[in-house]
Amino acid sequence: MIYLDANAAEPLRPTARIAMIEALGQVGNPSSVHGPGRAARRILENARESLTANFGARPTDLVFTSGGTEADALALHALSPGLRRVIIGATEHDAVRAAAPEAAILPVDSSGVADLATLEAILAEEGPALVALMLANNETGVLHPIAEAARLCRRFGALLHVDAVQAAGRVAFNFATLGAASLALSSHKVGGPAGAGALLLAPEVAEHFRPLIGGGGQERGRRGGTPALAAIAGFAAAAHEALATPSALGPLRDAAELAARTAGAVVLGADAPRLDNTTTLALPGLKAETQVIALDLAGIAVSAGAACSSGKVAESHVLKAMGAGALAGQAIRVSLPWNASEEDVQRFATAYAEMAARLLRRAA
Repeated sequence: MIYLDANAAEPLRPTARIAMIEALGQVGNPSSVHGPGRAARRILENARESLTANFGARPTDLVFTSGGTEADALALHALSPGLRRVIIGATEHDAVRAAAPEAAILPVDSSGVADLATLEAILAEEGPALVALMLANNETGVLHPIAEAARLCRRFGALLHVDAVQAAGRVAFNFATLGAASLALSSHKVGGPAGAGALLLAPEVAEHFRPLIGGGGQERGRRGGTPALAAIAGFAAAAHEALATPSALGPLRDAAELAARTAGAVVLGADAPRLDNTTTLALPGLKAETQVIALDLAGIAVSAGAACSSGKVAESHVLKAMGAGALAGQAIRVSLPWNASEEDVQRFATAYAEMAARLLRRAA
């Protein structure tokens, strides 16, 4: 099976596996004061220091979570009280949409890029707000102008939460200079294990933080519960490796897109800056689910949009927001993992061309 669904979960990096095995050998609870507890605490704090050094935050301003979904929910819960409204991008992940169901929606253009002129108008009229905008879209790979959005938010006294789950390890950014109030990360999107994530906090909001989960005072009282030590150790190791070996998947993505276009596909979001591992391919006239199944039978694993909908293939709200029309239900996502090879892309190109020819002929 050729695995091309990295935006759902990256393959586990070898360094992450090693770090997890070492952490699994520890019996202590990081909150215990005896020797085994202190050994476990060292693993936890070393991971915290590694992650914050890699992403440009202070160790005291990182909150470990169970993943990106919890990090998003925690940020929206903790930062929204006292603000008049919450504004989220039209193409945000369902984690953000579910955490802020009454939020105002910031539109995107046909390429999927957030409309900052509209954001400026809303902030000028409404005043202080909490804005949630992802750095890189999970379905199309489209990058939003986060630095510009942060400057707008600061000008109007708004806070900015950034979902950087898909961007981390794939594009360079520094939280300290980004200008956001908070930023969400996820382990299994950088090649670590599922079950760990983090929320980075700007110093000015870290001190006035309302937890979503209470408990035993872990994470400086910001998130209760015993941490998943092995997953966190793997998370830190994977993130360090990902940032030490910048992605060079662009040529492979471009080759996949060329083959798909030759077979009749439309590349959605192609005119915007994107992650170099991600492409969304729409094949007019063929349902996304049909394409995913056909490619799976050919030994190619891809997806139709996000992988967070209980295994269902549904029309993408991201593509609908971009004005894709019927193509929103006819698009698949190809996301290359960190260990993708030229041979993988060649096999995809062959399978895609054969699928398109066969199914389009049958549909005619």
